[in-house]
Amino acid sequence: MLQAPWLLPPRKAVPWTLSTRLLTPAMAGLLDRIQRARRTPFHQLTPQQARQAYQLAAEVLEPPRAPLPRVQDLQLPGGDGAPRPARLYAPSHERLPLLLYLHGGGFVIGGLETHDSLCRQLARRSGCAVLALDYRLAPEHRFPAAVDDTWAALEHLAAGAAEALGLDGSRLAVAGDSAGGTLAAVAAIHARDRGLPLRLQLLITPGTAARADTPSHRLFANGFLLDAAAIEWFFGHYIPSGQRSDWRFAPLLADELDGVAPACVILAECDPLVDEGLAYADRLRATGVAVELELYRGLTHDFIKMGRVLKEAGHALDAAAAALRKNLTP
Repeated sequence: MLQAPWLLPPRKAVPWTLSTRLLTPAMAGLLDRIQRARRTPFHQLTPQQARQAYQLAAEVLEPPRAPLPRVQDLQLPGGDGAPRPARLYAPSHERLPLLLYLHGGGFVIGGLETHDSLCRQLARRSGCAVLALDYRLAPEHRFPAAVDDTWAALEHLAAGAAEALGLDGSRLAVAGDSAGGTLAAVAAIHARDRGLPLRLQLLITPGTAARADTPSHRLFANGFLLDAAAIEWFFGHYIPSGQRSDWRFAPLLADELDGVAPACVILAECDPLVDEGLAYADRLRATGVAVELELYRGLTHDFIKMGRVLKEAGHALDAAAAALRKNLTP
């Protein structure tokens, strides 16, 4: 059987630099194997090619898809009124609290299949139902299409769709990783502004800033899984440069954050996005929002989807599950 090149035994370690010394041995070895695979970078592909490449590799490093009593494909209304695919994961057929999950992928790639294993793990570990949304992607659907789809789905669930699914719409949370974390943070602000009560916002390595200009963006610009060229490629497809100060793209720029849902923020130390994640957690705390911050040392962006190789991925999932239980339990 052919084995994915990044799962092969590591060769002699690459030369260490100041930034690579921060990596755990397991993370450093994994990055070395990924580099040996010589995959074409996303920014050298078309969006369609990048989506296919990401889907092929997305769950290679994750645990096998956990069986659950209830997995159901369905549809939710999108921001343009057209239905969007979604998938429900539930660890039982009881009336459970509900988490709306937004996948990562820079607003350009990713979908239900790339995050199936992750959503199953969240449902299994937390005891909550998880509903993953396949929001519209750029460049076919540029900003704010993904934001509009997220809000339309959340509002629909709160208005009675959760109850129609046999779930508890009064115990509702929102979550996402990477670009999905951005969408989740924005949804929490929308929910506050429109009077929709949320129990929790779970933000996993989110982007929150308008510009890739923090020290962590410079320190981890190349060789740490999410490269600077990829970030600019994602942003370029998703949003015109002149609109990047819109808080719906960069929630760190929102005028007020007081009154939003409690937050669980999961970050990776060796991630270009870590500084803006820390800044967002600090702003939430400064306005009186309850924040649980989990910073995983020596790991890169997307580490939570590497549970076959990194034990910390399981620890992060457990932390997320604990926050969901704490905030969604009556």
